Amino acid sequence: MNFLLNKLKKPFVYAIIFTVLLLFCNCYVLLKTFCLPSVTGYVIKNKQTDSQGGNIQNSSTQNQNVKNSTQDSASLQTPLITDNSYTDDNISIKINTIREFDTDIYIADITLSSPDYLKTALANDMVGTNITQKTSQIAQENNAIFAINGDYYGANHRGYVIKNGEIYRSTVRRDSQYQDLVIYKNGTFDFIYETETSAEELLDSGAVNLFAFGPGLVQNGEIIISEGEEVGKAMSNNPRTAIGIIDELHYIMIVSDGRTSKSQGLSLYELAHILQDSGCQTGYNLDGGGSSTMYFNGKIINNPTTNGRKISERSVSDIVYIGY
Repeated sequence: MNFLLNKLKKPFVYAIIFTVLLLFCNCYVLLKTFCLPSVTGYVIKNKQTDSQGGNIQNSSTQNQNVKNSTQDSASLQTPLITDNSYTDDNISIKINTIREFDTDIYIADITLSSPDYLKTALANDMVGTNITQKTSQIAQENNAIFAINGDYYGANHRGYVIKNGEIYRSTVRRDSQYQDLVIYKNGTFDFIYETETSAEELLDSGAVNLFAFGPGLVQNGEIIISEGEEVGKAMSNNPRTAIGIIDELHYIMIVSDGRTSKSQGLSLYELAHILQDSGCQTGYNLDGGGSSTMYFNGKIINNPTTNGRKISERSVSDIVYIGY
């Protein structure tokens, strides 16, 4: 009997060890996917990186940027600022709040003297998955006058990432049936498909920023999505964020509330109609839901929420902003 028990103990012990290892591996994969930051971005020329591949700005470059920013600010007229507008020599922002489709919608009409004032910024100034900050925090750290959330590139492991003229990721996105929005050096917008061009070719053609969310909503002033079209399995009515161009250096950025008793939220088709009605020629859907946030002059303008029970900002990986 003892001999038989000893023979049975070894397989039982091995089974326990295997089960523990399997549980550990599963827990790690879940944490890696949803919780643990992973700095995996591609970093191109003239960028120093840390041991994990994150960006480290050269201190002399930072000092020069601060100096140039100070000089630019000093040469400007004193900006005219109200609760819903900002105007100086180079930047004009007017925010209008409308009520349509049982939803509060915030429309920013933006005119710039140079495309250089339309920028993107990354959470913690780093590139990688699950690296996040609130839109307002990223905006404040970059002295943004105005900002909206971006495409939340950090929630994915694939898809082009081009920010402020640098390529950080060049693998084709899984949902490649959607268009990417490219912003070029001259401030113009265009749609591309990652299966039809490389990130390097885009950079060579003058791409400065790219957003890989979508879908495209308006092209040549016409709505290009069908009624009822939606992103994946998302609900038809959501908080939304969109960016578009009306004319040369004349932009529109829209955020809507949603998922609350006060604001139902918008469908993509409704969002496209608002862009079109505002004169938008090229319009694109950015990350929405709980991410949808509009920041202006140190304050959150809209009421961001994920489930409607609490008004609060969700942390995101990147923003689009206006500033020096």
